[in-house]
Amino acid sequence: MVLALLLCGVVVLLVIAGLFAFGVRRRLIQRSGGTFDCNLRWAVPEEEAAEPKGKGWAYGIARYNGDRIEWFRVFSYAPRPRRHLVRGAIDVLERRSPRGDEEQALLSDSVVLACAVGPERVRVELALSEDALTGFLAWLEAAPPGQRVNVA
Repeated sequence: MVLALLLCGVVVLLVIAGLFAFGVRRRLIQRSGGTFDCNLRWAVPEEEAAEPKGKGWAYGIARYNGDRIEWFRVFSYAPRPRRHLVRGAIDVLERRSPRGDEEQALLSDSVVLACAVGPERVRVELALSEDALTGFLAWLEAAPPGQRVNVA
């Protein structure tokens, strides 16, 4: 009986420590400022782009860092960003409201922004709030002179 209670106590402490670590990591990421909540879907197939099924979205935090955006998964302990988006390599393709099952998969005030990234033109979709979208588009258009920026 005592061993079972001890084991349950250890499990509860581990769960609390894990949740605390998520909170500390998020605080450290946001400490430098310039962060926003951003869901991401990487390498979206063309048939999925035409009729979204709401799958493949990952919750995350994006952070401006010079000429790139660093994207961190929310449910991860990794101290480094999962993806990087370089300002000069982002072409905005379209802006739309969530459709179909995406309405349940994304936050209620999200706007989906479809982009082509890099020389391979990988299709990436970002789901942001209206305020974050305004900041993102302003950041894209504020590129230094001579850099190519394509905002549709």
